[in-house]
Amino acid sequence: ISIGNICRSPIAEAVFRKLVTDEKLENKWMTDSAAVSDWNVGRSPDARALSCLRNHGIETAHKARQVTKDDFQTFDYILCMDESNLRDLKRKSNQVKDCKAKIELLGTYDPQKQLIIEDPYYGNEKDFETVYEQCVRCCKAFLEQSH
Repeated sequence: ISIGNICRSPIAEAVFRKLVTDEKLENKWMTDSAAVSDWNVGRSPDARALSCLRNHGIETAHKARQVTKDDFQTFDYILCMDESNLRDLKRKSNQVKDCKAKIELLGTYDPQKQLIIEDPYYGNEKDFETVYEQCVRCCKAFLEQSH
C-alpha cells in the first residue's frame, strides 16, 4: 500500500505475484495493491514503474484503487511502504470492526534492514530500480516466513 498506488505498491504487487507464480503457490495467495488516497484511482502505474518491471520480465495490468473497509476484513496482511502510510492505515483500520489484516511495513522483512521504501515519483529510473530491488528482497523474505 502506498499513497497513490502508481509507483511503489504496483511494483511490490507485481513482484509478489511473480514470486508466488514461480513457486506454484498462486492458488494460496490473493495479491492486490491499493492507495491510501484517492488521487490516482483508475490510473495505470507510472510509466517508469512499468518500464522497470518490463526490464525484469514482469507485466502488470493493475489500475490504481483506494483501500476499502473490505480490504481490512479480507486480507491477512496489509504491507505498506513508509511510516505515514502505516499511520493512515492503522487509523483507518480502527474504524473497521473485525479487522483481520496485520498491518506492517514491507521493509520489516528486508534482510538488508532498509525499513522504508521511498517514493521514487520525483526521482529517476535508478530510484525505481532501487524500489524494485527492495520489493524483491522483502517479498521473498515475507513469502518464506509466511508459508
